[in-house]
Amino acid sequence: MINRQDLLELQSITSIPALSILLPTHRTSPDNKQDPILVKNLVDEAKARLSEEYSARELEPLAARLDALVAEIDYTYALDGLALFVSHDFAKKYYLPFSVPSRVVIDQTFATRDLVYGMHREQRYWVILLSQQATRLFAGTGDTLEEVTDKHFPMEMTGPGATAPTPYHADSAYVDDRHRRFFQQVDSALTEYKEDALPIVVGGVIRQISFFQEVSQYTSRIAGTLTGNFDKAASHDIAGPAWEIMQTVRQAQRTNALQEMEQALSAGLVVFTIEEVWQLAQAGRGKLLLVEKNYHVPAILNKDGRFETVAEVGGTFVMDDAVDEIIEAVLAKGGEVAFVDDGALAEQRHIALILRY
Repeated sequence: MINRQDLLELQSITSIPALSILLPTHRTSPDNKQDPILVKNLVDEAKARLSEEYSARELEPLAARLDALVAEIDYTYALDGLALFVSHDFAKKYYLPFSVPSRVVIDQTFATRDLVYGMHREQRYWVILLSQQATRLFAGTGDTLEEVTDKHFPMEMTGPGATAPTPYHADSAYVDDRHRRFFQQVDSALTEYKEDALPIVVGGVIRQISFFQEVSQYTSRIAGTLTGNFDKAASHDIAGPAWEIMQTVRQAQRTNALQEMEQALSAGLVVFTIEEVWQLAQAGRGKLLLVEKNYHVPAILNKDGRFETVAEVGGTFVMDDAVDEIIEAVLAKGGEVAFVDDGALAEQRHIALILRY
């Protein structure tokens, strides 16, 4: 499953050619039987289009990377979408917890727009399961969790009381202090994911959760807790309870955002037309963007550089979704984004930007 760090990596790569293959997939049988067929068809299309521009010798390394990546796909773990990115020196696949349209894109950079859209419009969060044996981190998107396995997590407590015997003179205060120090290391590791300053669900026995909350710098982001021993828990065991917490948080966020909009309205610090929202978001004045979840607007920048909506997508100069571009601008300039239910901003033309000044 993709996170913001993955997205930044993809967006930083420039290569000729950069091949992107995206498609919707299915979580359950019998619908998932068609997924391998669609992958094969899209791969065949990609190879055919590449062969029109490059010789067989030039394509051989890239084709080999693509075939190897496709062979790694495990359709039993498919979610709602799949993305394949391949260049001469890069190959990576992502199972996506949101659907994407089928497409093959050959360019100098990877096609990440659909990924940006999906990540923005789905509720994302972290789940951290505390344990001295192996504290684990999960990336959550909607009701789907994927464990993070990298140089930081899972993180195991080492030293006295863990991988070494507890000193004979140690008392309960010594043991408690060792746990606090370990959970402080866990907390510090979370700073490596600063690009994803998301809500956190914390799981563990009550004592572990208490120690973590004592030392954490992220207490304001803790959305809720799950109590119990999760040493052997699988992602599907905790996905449901974690998502219940996040649904409550999401509703509270929506309510608070709408209340903040009403307060900003009385102070004259909110704009509603997408043209004004675009201009002020680009200028860095956006404090909080409210947008209906399924609001999309294709647009262009005309020859004078002014923003204009258009009736249809298509063409190099048309933004498929200007709302997505506005979201990126607000986030890039330190603002926040809140998605609300469709119709909640009907009187405001489906979008509103609360201004800093």
